[in-house]
Amino acid sequence: MIIRSAEFEISAVRPNQWPEGGLPEFAFIGRSNVGKSTLLNRLLNRKSLARVSAQPGKTRQINFFRINDAFRFVDLPGYGYAAVSKRERSAFADMIDEYLLNREPLARIFQLVDIRHEPSKDDVAVHAALLELDVPVSVIATKLDKIGKSQVQKHLKIIRTALSTPVQVYPISAEKRIGLDDVWQLMEADLEAPVYRDVEPIDGEDAKDGKDS
Repeated sequence: MIIRSAEFEISAVRPNQWPEGGLPEFAFIGRSNVGKSTLLNRLLNRKSLARVSAQPGKTRQINFFRINDAFRFVDLPGYGYAAVSKRERSAFADMIDEYLLNREPLARIFQLVDIRHEPSKDDVAVHAALLELDVPVSVIATKLDKIGKSQVQKHLKIIRTALSTPVQVYPISAEKRIGLDDVWQLMEADLEAPVYRDVEPIDGEDAKDGKDS
């Protein structure tokens, strides 16, 4: 994929703030310290389009990035960060659920986990919920460069077993740019044959205003 343009579009907390236009969207979700912003920047060959925070859990909105005027990356707030209050965690969950359940142009969800560790209870719960959606799901195992090559298959097996998942797990090192082409090939295939979901309208005037045309 040749990236001709990549720009931050909007941070949204409500459906009426979601961008219009119906461009296919690839959503990225994971724990707050899993390396999501670094991965987005490497995929787009940008240094700091997606901000890498020194304070995990700082992202409080859904961030939309418009790529090549043809599709979007969607950076969802991280989950499982203890320093965030229970009330804030609940608000984040509601915001994420609303997007995942009701965003019609959503083409694929990438869940990020750290390849060094067995998936957490939050990772497992989120993955089970994602598999219930009528959207393709893939798992990206980040920080591949932090383990030895001989350990990769062992760690991938641990992840697949913990998640009880039938989906592909992609080992990635954003820092070393390893595995990024595999992710792009998957997205390019989705873009060649986009499938739009039939979703129920969200109740309320905000949802009406925020639906894609």
